Amino acid sequence: MTLSQKDQLYNWHPYTQHQTTGLLPAIVKGDGVYLWDENGKQYLDAISSWWVNPFGHSNPVLAQAIYKQLTTLEHVLFGGFTNKPAVELAEKLLAMLPSNQKKLFYSDNGSTAVEIAIKAALQYFYNKGEKRTKIIAFENGFHGDTFGAMAASGISFFTEAFQGSMLEVVRIPIPTAENDSLTVLNDLLQTNEFAAFIFEPLVQGAAGMVMYEASELDKLIGLCKKNKVFTIADEIMTGFGKTGKTFACDYLTEQPDMICLSKALTGGTIPMAVTSFSQQIFDRFLSENVNKALFHGHTFTGNPTGCAAALAAISLLESEEMQSNIQRIAAQHLAFQKQIKAHPKVKTTRVLGIIFAMEIASAGDQSYYGSLRNQLYDFFIEQGIILRPVGNVVYILPPFITSNEQLEIIYTTLSKALEIV
Repeated sequence: MTLSQKDQLYNWHPYTQHQTTGLLPAIVKGDGVYLWDENGKQYLDAISSWWVNPFGHSNPVLAQAIYKQLTTLEHVLFGGFTNKPAVELAEKLLAMLPSNQKKLFYSDNGSTAVEIAIKAALQYFYNKGEKRTKIIAFENGFHGDTFGAMAASGISFFTEAFQGSMLEVVRIPIPTAENDSLTVLNDLLQTNEFAAFIFEPLVQGAAGMVMYEASELDKLIGLCKKNKVFTIADEIMTGFGKTGKTFACDYLTEQPDMICLSKALTGGTIPMAVTSFSQQIFDRFLSENVNKALFHGHTFTGNPTGCAAALAAISLLESEEMQSNIQRIAAQHLAFQKQIKAHPKVKTTRVLGIIFAMEIASAGDQSYYGSLRNQLYDFFIEQGIILRPVGNVVYILPPFITSNEQLEIIYTTLSKALEIV
């Protein structure tokens, strides 16, 4: 049996209806922007493998950092102990994050980073003796698949099976010329029922790279601060250079109270996440009463190997080469946008940093996993390009090391796709 056949026999894949899904390509090797399957077919990874590999596959700098740490200290429990890489990573990240961020809580993935932020917001008011049991989120946001993160997410088919079993969340539209989000938010905040407002800053990834202005988000954060409601910036997708700045929050004047990080944190090597907090939030958990502590933990919290990988990834991100690459890719995206936006089958285009998104005008089924999406996905895989359309939206989020020539291959394939829909 091939690897693909054995996989079909044994494994259950995420976001997959196995009744209608055939054999999946079995990837056996990665190098730079390319992956190879067991049959030797080459794929150009145009979405950084779900937004986690900004420095390419099998990066030797990351591999060396991980190897060195594995031969020193691979793991030690974080309950009752600490370790050097965890301390060094905390010190490094807090120097990079907005100045009000003072404490880090380590976990395993983006969903749990969000879960921790939501739990901290709710328990803050519980510790204070104040009942605030609801949160606010954007329509069509996506924050993960654990129960708190899922409740905050607004894409219905991800959550519809669990309605009635989740935290109460009220959703507001993202701020656009058509949506008066500020008034909607202001009306909600007058009830004093809400502990926090969670958002993906500037770009809603799973919604199809939907973008909005930093100045409008500043207004919403400012209004929350005025009404003593915490703000949670979900930077799991946007963090570490993808928007053109280190964090999407770097475009803001206002500072969120909590920030969630994962995905590119370790350069796509080891699962790891961080939730950062303001001093105000941390201090509310200080008490002689042990029950007021944040009772949340993960076996691999503060894992030294993951922290070492993250330190190496940050070093790569800060290098002159990577910063130059980010600006180069952003410029190439803008040039392609100028070229393709007049195409009769292109409804809209949008660009921020290394993120390019194109909405296709089509009479076909444009639902999230509809026939148009599946037709496009199959076409890209056949062409040896890894792109995962969201409904009728195709986005590019390539590794920072992607060359101009490789970008042109992606753009050409995207243009060809317009001829088949």
